Amino acid sequence: MIRKHSVTLHGHRTSFSLEDDFWEELKAIAARRKMALAALLSEIDDGRGDGSNLSSALRVYVLRAVRQADGDTDAAR
Repeated sequence: MIRKHSVTLHGHRTSFSLEDDFWEELKAIAARRKMALAALLSEIDDGRGDGSNLSSALRVYVLRAVRQADGDTDAAR
């Protein structure tokens, strides 16, 4: 199911829509990296391109993390 999430990034409220599986994986990634989920979301937000929305950037980040964990050498695509 897709859900809307509201967060504060760099002192500004923003929202994004994300499927539950992506949301759960983002929380797992933050836990593995021993960082707050908000810090991970800020990091992803900072790294996204001007033409990318936050929802898409979060999905791509999760996809790349899963590929990297699976040993996909092309994970940086």
